[in-house]
Amino acid sequence: MESRLSRLEAVQTVLLEIGQRSSACSDIREFLGAVHAALGRIMYSANFYVALSDQQDGLVRFPYFVDEFDPAPDPGAGAALATPEQSPTAWVMLNRRRLVMTAEQERSKTIDGAGWGGGTPAEHWMGCPLFDQQHNVLGAIVIQSYDTRHTFSEEDQALFELIANHVSSALQGMQSVDRLERAVQERTASLAHEVAERRRAEALQRALYEIADLSAGAWDADKMYVQLHRIISGLVSAKNFLIALYHPESKELSIPYFVDEKDALAPVKRFDYGVGMSSYVLARKQACLLDAASYAALVASGELAEPLGDVGIASWMGAPMLLGEQAYGVIIVQSYDAAVLYSQADLDILAFMASHVSVAIARLQADRAMRRAKDTLEEQNAALNTALTALREAQSELVRQEKLASLGRLVAGVAHEINTPLGICVTATSHLVQELKLTKEELAAGELNEDGLRQFFDIIDQTLRIMTTNTQRAAALVRSFKQVAVDQSSDNIRHFNLGKYLAEVLLSLQPKLKGKPIKVEVDCAPDMELDSFPGAVSQIVTNMVVNSLVHGFEADAAGHIRIAARFEGEQVLLDYSDDGAGMDAATLAQLFDPFFTTKRGSGGSGLGAHILYNLVTGALGGSVKVDSAPGQGLRYRMRFPKTLRK
Repeated sequence: MESRLSRLEAVQTVLLEIGQRSSACSDIREFLGAVHAALGRIMYSANFYVALSDQQDGLVRFPYFVDEFDPAPDPGAGAALATPEQSPTAWVMLNRRRLVMTAEQERSKTIDGAGWGGGTPAEHWMGCPLFDQQHNVLGAIVIQSYDTRHTFSEEDQALFELIANHVSSALQGMQSVDRLERAVQERTASLAHEVAERRRAEALQRALYEIADLSAGAWDADKMYVQLHRIISGLVSAKNFLIALYHPESKELSIPYFVDEKDALAPVKRFDYGVGMSSYVLARKQACLLDAASYAALVASGELAEPLGDVGIASWMGAPMLLGEQAYGVIIVQSYDAAVLYSQADLDILAFMASHVSVAIARLQADRAMRRAKDTLEEQNAALNTALTALREAQSELVRQEKLASLGRLVAGVAHEINTPLGICVTATSHLVQELKLTKEELAAGELNEDGLRQFFDIIDQTLRIMTTNTQRAAALVRSFKQVAVDQSSDNIRHFNLGKYLAEVLLSLQPKLKGKPIKVEVDCAPDMELDSFPGAVSQIVTNMVVNSLVHGFEADAAGHIRIAARFEGEQVLLDYSDDGAGMDAATLAQLFDPFFTTKRGSGGSGLGAHILYNLVTGALGGSVKVDSAPGQGLRYRMRFPKTLRK
């Protein structure tokens, strides 16, 4: 979700940059180069070109062309537009819609059954038409990939079409400004009175820059409408000014901004499409200029339903705010003063401004949608973080319980093992008591002779040797278990000999190894002294041995376990291996995942290897690698510091 939010923000930045570049760049190639660079930040765009149709000579030119394989045509040289059967670019321009072409379609040279031609075949080709404010085709913008690793998703296609719309608006502005400047320069050279026209054109250009700044700035709607009124008032008389927005989902229009000399408030704030002059302009999809007579004739004929507002006007004009086929609303300016009458030039200016205002409004609506999407994503992220925290807490609790369960199983095994020597001691003691009783009875009866006394002493000697051997064995088990159990339940660093400690751990594991044809070999130098967490070492060795017994060897299968340790500088290298069943690559990849086990329901919790990994990388501050293959056993290679700081 974070990556999607970042892309939305990047798209917003690109759209803002396109608007700013269209204001700052006077050269189309420079502007298109900036668009190409910005596009590369949100999708793959190594191959990109723009084709523009010249309305004067009808030829197609390529002002910008970047391709990995095909050479760029001369940007000044024009060519006749091909047929849709000959060129995908021509197909886009003549069919007036987006085309996405795969490598398979390119290789078959067929689109909708028609033959196809072009340059180097691409793995993925995408083109969108460019329109002017009357929805005439200006040209096409194309992006393509020759690499199968880079194709365009549906989201890429939608973003590319959105960018094409913004480039269309920007190119309209640049071409219109360019044409306007040329006209002013030509007429200024021949006629002095057209200086005023040039000043007006300059004012229009400044207005365009200001509108571009509006679309790039963080304005709220109310402030933006006030600024739009101010900008347009600098070009035409706009004492009476109205902005109506179209809502396609409800088929209604609303009036967010209204200034009038006669009415303090708009007659209505919201009304159905088909009512009033705003609906009349939107239905025609072109700017309208009316004087008092033509306005009254419209009302009288019924062609204008419910005019809404004061009908005593002297002059009136309205322009639709269109972006491609999408209607955003209408700008209306009117005059009640017979001395202020609008001309066709004024109407052209208003229509021109309305087309650019539509871009600003579209950007504002896109900002709102992005903010809503961002807020939704932030809420979802917060919920996910809460769930993740709860999951981690639950996982930590399960790991802690598994450690306690492991210690409990160790207690049960050692208790069972101690029971044998203690039982022997009890039996020997009972036998000795019985022999002592019999000897006393013989002594009291005067029947005890030298042979009987010697036999009694032999029994005492044999019994004491049996008791001594078994009590020492029980004491060793208790001592080993006590040290291992204390270490596993303690988080303290202490100094210990690794070889002796491994022997104690393996002694505590004797109950699990007893009766199994498994041989355990330890290769550890006697002088390996560590300052570390012995409890972590005990838990690691215990988990590895238990995992080998549970997963590596069948019930009566013979096997071999080897534990080797050595120093390498300040690091301890601990190598553990068994020659058991091993595991395949898929199982090995999930070995350290929590709760993953191949013995579910047969004593496997799925936490043994996970705890091992956490102890090596966490408590011991080291690393662990594991190798295995079916029938080749399992090998752990662990590396950790021999001295840890307290």
